[in-house]
Amino acid sequence: MTLTSPHLGSSEAWTDAKLLYALEEVVEKELNRHLKVTKDWMPHEYVPWSDGRNFPGFFEDGEAWDPQQSKVTDIGKIALVVNLLTEDNLPSYHHEIATLFGRNGAWGTWVHRWTAEEGRHGIVMRDYLLASRAVDPDKLEAFRMQHMSEGFESDNRHSMLHSVAYVAFQELATRISHRNTGHQSGDPVCDRMLARIAQDENLHMIFYRNLLGAAFEIAPDLTMQAVRDVVVNFRMPGHGMPGFERMAAQMAIGGVYNLRIHHDDVLSPVIRFLKIMDIDGLGPEGQQAQEELGLFMGGLDSEARKFDERLAARAARIAARKA
Repeated sequence: MTLTSPHLGSSEAWTDAKLLYALEEVVEKELNRHLKVTKDWMPHEYVPWSDGRNFPGFFEDGEAWDPQQSKVTDIGKIALVVNLLTEDNLPSYHHEIATLFGRNGAWGTWVHRWTAEEGRHGIVMRDYLLASRAVDPDKLEAFRMQHMSEGFESDNRHSMLHSVAYVAFQELATRISHRNTGHQSGDPVCDRMLARIAQDENLHMIFYRNLLGAAFEIAPDLTMQAVRDVVVNFRMPGHGMPGFERMAAQMAIGGVYNLRIHHDDVLSPVIRFLKIMDIDGLGPEGQQAQEELGLFMGGLDSEARKFDERLAARAARIAARKA
């Protein structure tokens, strides 16, 4: 596949402002497509309100939280907290993309629509956790205050192309994390709620993935470099929350999100759909970025294989002890 745009000049001619303008029609097209296929849903319909009861404090009949009150598995609780705290930083995410993409035209309409849709996710997850008493509400609020007080700054805020490339992968990563959390939660109500959230995340991924494909059409070398940088340095947006490394390790072992999932279910599908490794007609910097991307993906697959082997060995040891 050859993607070249000689009439647009060299890569050096592209600025963020020019790229935003060049992609405006694509954004409008993808926004219209998104609005046709997306379906509004009511967060309150997914919350088991009948399970709720007062907590201690202002209510004399308040019942203290106890770990035994929840049917959610231990790994489900950990992943739910990570996923919710990630969603909680929506004000920072909105500030980042509104500053980078703008608040006017199709870009601005998308920014506000995306923010409104994402807002539902934090609302329904928090209501579920409190109504079902899945986690300690005091610790959850303390985590929220600490995490949001730190704010969020994207690793890719310096470049709109890097930002588009990042969210194309990150939205899919979030979808996978929510979906796997539901599967591992042990609660059908939680699974159903997170499946609905995952539908939104998938549509968001499609929007950004298609936008990234259009960026390859007009600025292939710069886009290839952006994808290379994002994939090699990828971090989930919740990486700054307290205790993230420990919780991420537990989620990896629990099958919610790990190297194998990251390689097979997040990076590879986007790269394969856009045929990124098949693009030719690139300049020297684009070719180098493409080669480095391929080498990184090969190395990541090897690391994922080692992780799979360690995970299998751990499972065998646990089974032997039980036997």
